[in-house]
Amino acid sequence: MTTTRGLSRRALLSTAAASAGLALATACGSNTGRGGDGSGGGGKALSQWYHQYGEPGTEQAVRRYAKAYGKTPVDVQWRPGNYDQQTAAALLTDSGPDVFEVNGPSLDQIQGGQVVDLTELFAGVKDDFNPAALAPKTYDGKIWAIPQVVDMQLLYYRKSLLSAAGLAPPATLDELVDAAKKLTDGKTKGLFLGNDGGAGVLGGTPLYAAGLGLVTDDGKTGFDDPAAARTLAKIRQLYADKSLLLGAPADWSDPSAFIQGLTAMQWSGLWALPQVKKALGDDFGVLPFPKDGASGRPTVPVGAYGAAVSARSKRQAEAKAYLKWLWIDSADLQQDFALSYGFHIPARISLAKKAAELKDGAAADAVRYATENGYAQPLLWTPASQTAYQDALSRIIKDGANPDTELKAVVRRTDEELARVRKKS
Repeated sequence: MTTTRGLSRRALLSTAAASAGLALATACGSNTGRGGDGSGGGGKALSQWYHQYGEPGTEQAVRRYAKAYGKTPVDVQWRPGNYDQQTAAALLTDSGPDVFEVNGPSLDQIQGGQVVDLTELFAGVKDDFNPAALAPKTYDGKIWAIPQVVDMQLLYYRKSLLSAAGLAPPATLDELVDAAKKLTDGKTKGLFLGNDGGAGVLGGTPLYAAGLGLVTDDGKTGFDDPAAARTLAKIRQLYADKSLLLGAPADWSDPSAFIQGLTAMQWSGLWALPQVKKALGDDFGVLPFPKDGASGRPTVPVGAYGAAVSARSKRQAEAKAYLKWLWIDSADLQQDFALSYGFHIPARISLAKKAAELKDGAAADAVRYATENGYAQPLLWTPASQTAYQDALSRIIKDGANPDTELKAVVRRTDEELARVRKKS
């Protein structure tokens, strides 16, 4: 994966782990209209927006897909700049797209009636979509976007270094803490979780590994439990043991520290796998974040851009038919989009199993983790809750703040946020 495209995908997962959702902001770029230029509304073509990918061939591919659709002309618009802000603003006007790629939709967009219910398009195929990728696109029993591909984070480890230290791949968080300490020497650190010690990238992952979550299925705070403080204290222990690589030339999303031997284990993304394999051959493996405690479970965060229909579109039936053709019916195009211009997992489980690139080795393991152990940031997890949690996590890891005290404050804030969003629904 090239750096630019990688950053867009990494930003998707970083958003899920470490930042607020979509921001309502200023107006879009120059070519946004639905007029006689062929873009939706009164024109002859449907308008379709994509954020700007950096991988060679991606733009040409989506334009080729649109051209292959025989029922309605489709005008693809490539959107540089802050795409999330552009779409958030455009959905409030009549000058936006008919169909669009979205990191969401957000809860505000769904509750505000800005996107169209797509549930009917999933008849007979819903169970074939990665459940973790589909979950944050589902609200009030309805599906608001079609997942396009799945991206994920996971733990890379050097087989030779663990073997030399007499260590098995860590299956629990305690084993990860122990292995990171034993693998640390004057040349190599045991683990790299990012230059901030993991506060930015880990997000809710340790909570899910403890058998908890951010928000429960019935809309309550998911980490009001002593297990949350216990688990985050162990993340702090990694920092206190000086087992973590800090100040690396590149951050967690880039595998260079792992490839160069600066760390024996690194938390990174699926996009890094081809680069790691090219450099290290078979001397690496991948793991989910290890479980913690008797109720814990191995965990990987997943993210998926989705295809949605604007409620402002005057051609919603045509827009829905086009998205069904592209992202549900056209298996060959979906697989092409996922694997010909980068390294992603098709959103359809059946396609992921068939893909030759994903059938063996670490890639096959990653597909299994994404399907069996994946979670995505829930829609009800608001930017305010995220900020409170993120700040607390940073203080716990870097400053040694008391996890129990910090989390109690975050629970109160999250309770308030959940009460607020329930009132809007």
